[in-house]
Amino acid sequence: MKLLDAFDTAMAEFDRRVHRVRQDQWSGPTPCTDWSVRDLVNHLTGEHLWAPWLLRGSTVAEVGTRFDGDVLGDDPVAAWERAAGDSRAAFHAESEFDAQVDTSGGPIPAAEYEWQMTSDLTVHAWDLARAIGDDDTLDHDLAVAVHDHIEPQIGNWQGLGLFEPPISVPRSARPQDKLVALLGRQP
Repeated sequence: MKLLDAFDTAMAEFDRRVHRVRQDQWSGPTPCTDWSVRDLVNHLTGEHLWAPWLLRGSTVAEVGTRFDGDVLGDDPVAAWERAAGDSRAAFHAESEFDAQVDTSGGPIPAAEYEWQMTSDLTVHAWDLARAIGDDDTLDHDLAVAVHDHIEPQIGNWQGLGLFEPPISVPRSARPQDKLVALLGRQP
């Protein structure tokens, strides 16, 4: 699966779940134990507010604190839609994925930044589906692509507080189960 296709598919997976959140579910728990449904959607919305700025060459310091705190306001779905639309347009406009993007961890290639955003959308689509009782089935090819990209790096991410330690699953497990287990979630 090509990177931009994976990004678009992951965006659609998360977007579909955001549109299925009922009004009474926003304060409910998620598999991310520190986050409610609203916190989870706020996290992704904030990340996608950052993306156009970083892809245009802004530094983390230049963006500053403008997207700190609650970025959802009174209409979380509309806030997500705006952020997602601007982010999608920025990624589609990016023609040099070998360019550097400034991140909180330092400069990285734009392609790696897109993989990070794709991975975040994918796993949090699963988290959100679980939180709201929706179908948690992820696109098969997306799950394979994200798993295959993350697996060689997972050892470097341990101890950073990004994910819980991997959970063992059978070799015959579905690709999405392997992915979420790799990121410390019980399939």
